[in-house]
Formats: sequence, C-alpha cells, structure tokens
Amino acid sequence: MREINRRDLLKLASVGGVVLSTGLPAMARVRGPAPFYFLQLSDTHWGYTGASNPEAASTLEKTVATVNSVEAEPAFIVFTGDLTHTTDDAAVRNRRMAEFKAIVAKLRTRTVRFLPGEHDASLDAGAAYRDHFGATHYSFDHGGVHFVALDNVSDPKGTVGDAQIDWLRRDLRAVKHDAPLIILAHRPLFDLFPAWEWATPDGAKVVDLLLPYKHATVFYGHIHQEHHHQTEHIAHHAARSLIFPLPPPGSQPKRAPLPWDALHPFNGLGYRRIGSGAEDVTLIERPVVAA
Repeated sequence: MREINRRDLLKLASVGGVVLSTGLPAMARVRGPAPFYFLQLSDTHWGYTGASNPEAASTLEKTVATVNSVEAEPAFIVFTGDLTHTTDDAAVRNRRMAEFKAIVAKLRTRTVRFLPGEHDASLDAGAAYRDHFGATHYSFDHGGVHFVALDNVSDPKGTVGDAQIDWLRRDLRAVKHDAPLIILAHRPLFDLFPAWEWATPDGAKVVDLLLPYKHATVFYGHIHQEHHHQTEHIAHHAARSLIFPLPPPGSQPKRAPLPWDALHPFNGLGYRRIGSGAEDVTLIERPVVAA
C-alpha cells in the first residue's frame, strides 16, 4: 500500500470527525504486521437540521469528496455509529439510511464498514439498520490485527447483552493474547458520565474479556469530542463528530450541542492520526481547518 504523504494529510485535515489510523493499533508494541491505515468517521447524523451545524446537509458529501481526493487509499473505512439522526417515523428512518448509504457508496475505498449508534437502532432494536447495513456486531482481520465491532446501542438501555458477550468470548478464543486487537463500539465501554448516557451498563464485562490481551485498544464515538481513558493496559479513544461537538462530560447541566461559531466553523471537529514504529506508536490529534 502506498504511504500517505503530507499533502494527503492536509486534505484530510479539512474534514471533521475523521480518525486517521496507520500501522498497528494504539499500544500494540509488537513487530510483525505490515503498516496500514484506516479511517474512522463517527456520528455523521445524516438528517440532522439545526443551529449547531447549518452546513449539515452538505458535510457528508464534502467528506466523501475529500477522502476520495487522497491519493493513498486507506485499507478500509469504518463509521462508528449514529450514521443518521434519530426520528420516530420509521419511513423517515429508512429514507435517511438509504440516503446515507447512497452518499457513502461514492467512496473510492473498496471496503467500508458500519456499526450502529443509538440514533440508528435504539427505537426499533436495530431492525432498519440491519435491513440497510447488515449485522450490528461482527469481527474481521486485517494486516495481522483482529477487529471486533460491538453493538451497545440496539438495546435502548445501551447494554451489550449476555448473548453478544458470549459471542465475543467465543470469537476471542482464536486470538493470541499477545496479538494486536482493536474493538470498535459506539458508546464508551467504561463509565465516562452515566448521567448523560455516556457509558455501557455491562461494559465492564466486555473489558474483563479484553484484559488478557496485551495489545487491546478501543475506538468509539458517541461523545462528539476527543477523549482518552485507560483501563489498566487497555486504551480507549473517542472520535470527534463530523456534525457538531458536545461539551465535556458534566461541564453543564444538560447535554446539548455546542453553538455554531461562524468565525470558526470547524471548532470542536477534528481527526486523529495513529502511527506506529517498530516498537512504539504515536497518537497525534489535529484540529480541523477550513478547506
């Protein structure tokens, strides 16, 4: 795979909510797998209209165009939930998912993966999501790294559930304890701020299953901001949203989108570059700049 260059990084820097991951996963201090990078886009909320992003109708298409303009094609792209904005109308929900799917189908990258957010799945237990995108949880391997996509949103209470935890236990049996492991989820798997539903009630059971793996890393969305947390040796990294930022946990009485700043329209949106050397990794947070 062709290495991404500075010009391409600057192109990606004009897109909000993009996480750029290169090489081995964060904290995977091992030799072996060939370097690669993937993009994580999170919380696109297709169908949102409101003062927090007056450009919401065009943000996703601009993102697709920007990603397609980068010469070095990512290994894959993953959308970590809240693909669409919530609606009680099942017909509107299905229409938004179809529209979202049609837009991201224009991505040049051959492999695009999805997982649901509560805006997509909590009102119908993931039925519409499955019709449009398939399974709400699954695993795959790439470049010597095992990836697991979890569903902690189809249950309105935000749990993973015993059945899925049993599935995860079986899935991980084939993974060596010193192998790189990446978990993708929408909600945080730890209690970041339960009062704002920034938690997974049975997330500790998932983390317990991950603890034997020396190089496990979790990437998630949901909170619309950069955040880093450590559970023993397991690193958890939140992605910024593509559509609007949310305030730091507990910093105001209610969880509400931060106001749009016309002078700094991309304030609070950004992407992360994760790079690895032979024995170490680097995480570099980059602010979004106007294109």
